Amino acid sequence: MSIVRSWMAAVALGAVLLAGGCTRGDAVSTSGETAAATVVTIKSGNGAHVFKVDLADTEAEQQKGLMYRTGIPKDGGMLFAPYPPNGGAPREASFWMKNTPSPLDIIFIRADGTIAHIAENTVPFSEAPVPSGEPVGAVLEINGGRALELGIVEGDAVSWTGKK
Repeated sequence: MSIVRSWMAAVALGAVLLAGGCTRGDAVSTSGETAAATVVTIKSGNGAHVFKVDLADTEAEQQKGLMYRTGIPKDGGMLFAPYPPNGGAPREASFWMKNTPSPLDIIFIRADGTIAHIAENTVPFSEAPVPSGEPVGAVLEINGGRALELGIVEGDAVSWTGKK
C-alpha cells in the first residue's frame, strides 16, 4: 500500500509543478523546451534602451513564461512574440504572476510596434489578471520598476531581432 501512496504523491506533486504560468492557458509543456535569446530595443524620449531577453514564441514557452525564475539580469526578461503564439490577428492579452517570484513590468506591444500599456511592478505570485486593455501583437516582461527608471512610456517604439 505504501508504494501506491508514494506513486499518488508523486503524481500530485507533478500536477502542482505543472499548473499555472505567467500567461493563462492550458497545462505547461514538460518537453523541457527553452526559449531562444533575442535583443529588444525600446526607443523612448530619452534614447534607446536595449534588453537581451528570452524569446517565447511557442504556446508552451508562453504558458511557462518567467515562472520560478529569480535573478533576472538587470536588462533581461522575456519577449512573448508573436502573440498569440499560433498566429492570427493581435488580440487582447491577460497575463498573471502565478508562480513568478519577481515583480515584473509587463509591457504590452501593439502590432505596429508601439507600447499600448505598461503594467508596472506586478505583484509576485498573484493570480489576478493583468490585462493589455487592447489587442496586442507582443508582450515584453522586464524587471519591475525598470520602465519607470528608464523613462519608458506608452507610445514608445519597440523592435527586436528574430521572429515577428
